[in-house]
Parts: sequence; structure tokens; C-alpha cells
Amino acid sequence: MKSTEPGRRRHLPTSPFKPPPAAPPAKTFEPDDRVTHDKYGLGRILEVHEGRSVLVDFGTQKVKIPAPFSKLFKL
Repeated sequence: MKSTEPGRRRHLPTSPFKPPPAAPPAKTFEPDDRVTHDKYGLGRILEVHEGRSVLVDFGTQKVKIPAPFSKLFKL
């Protein structure tokens, strides 16, 4: 049996266990958005590569951050 998402199992309605929580919505960014990163600090989005990565200017350096952007937050 193949699953539609890798690493995810199908929840059976007859299972005594609760279904896994739904995945949070994917973060979306636009060029010129102001962001903060846990490691690099405040920055501005320069380029967006949909679903793959974003290029962020943090003032002292430009960093390409890959999805899922777990440490990157929009201000």
C-alpha cells in the first residue's frame, strides 16, 4: 500500500488512537517582507523560490534559507 505523503500513515476510522494533528500551513513570503531569524536576526526577503528557499539580506550577509523555514518568522 502506497501513501500519498512520504513518512505519513493513513489513519483508520476504526483505530482506538486519535488521528495525528494536521500539518500547519506552509509559510509564504514575498520580496521586501521584513523577517526575523533565530540565528541571523532581522532581515528583508530579496528573492522567493516557491516551496524551496528564500534569499534574505540580514545587513551583514545574504543567506539562502531552505524550506520549511522553521526558524524564519514574518514581522
